[in-house]
Amino acid sequence: MTARRISVISAGLSNPSSTRMLADRLAAATVAELSARGIEASVDTIELRDHAHDIANNLLTGFAPPALESAINSVVSADAVIAVTPIFSTSYSGLFKSFIDVLDPDALTGTPVLIGANAGTARHSLAIDYAIRPLFTYLHAEPVSTGVFAASSDWGAAADEVAPLSARVERGARELAEAIARREAATASDPFDPDSYLGEGRSFGHLLGGLAGE
Repeated sequence: MTARRISVISAGLSNPSSTRMLADRLAAATVAELSARGIEASVDTIELRDHAHDIANNLLTGFAPPALESAINSVVSADAVIAVTPIFSTSYSGLFKSFIDVLDPDALTGTPVLIGANAGTARHSLAIDYAIRPLFTYLHAEPVSTGVFAASSDWGAAADEVAPLSARVERGARELAEAIARREAATASDPFDPDSYLGEGRSFGHLLGGLAGE
């Protein structure tokens, strides 16, 4: 069985950042959920902060330097994406949106996405549904139902398994794992089975009859 690959986009600006902390928790929970289903998964984490200048240059020139091109390829070729952004001025950060803007508009079609966001207060939690989810829907990605928001107050109890943030992380990870598992099942079943079209012992020539000279 081929290992599934999850690409994690973290748009935090500081180091360390609560955005990266949330991204890491979502990734770890998703890998654990997949493991419980017998699916192996690897994680590639992209810190957009490290590519900020290249992203701006790409927007200006239309060309991605090698490091940014590698990051883009990691995202668009992944089996699933975890995207986490801080909330600035009631929406996703400019760095996050700029990175999305350098992706091909069709590159994430059908890709399962788990959305995460963090801000100082829970008043910004609705940004997931009125700003971030529509962005991925426009790109024809498939964001899972649960978006995971973390306010500053959530981190004090984050280590407690019954904390609200932990519950949201587990629910979102479970939904993403289920979406990946469905894709795994679809990949495992060959959509083109010659026997189903030809029948056992038959050939295309047999089906074509006179056109094949038989």
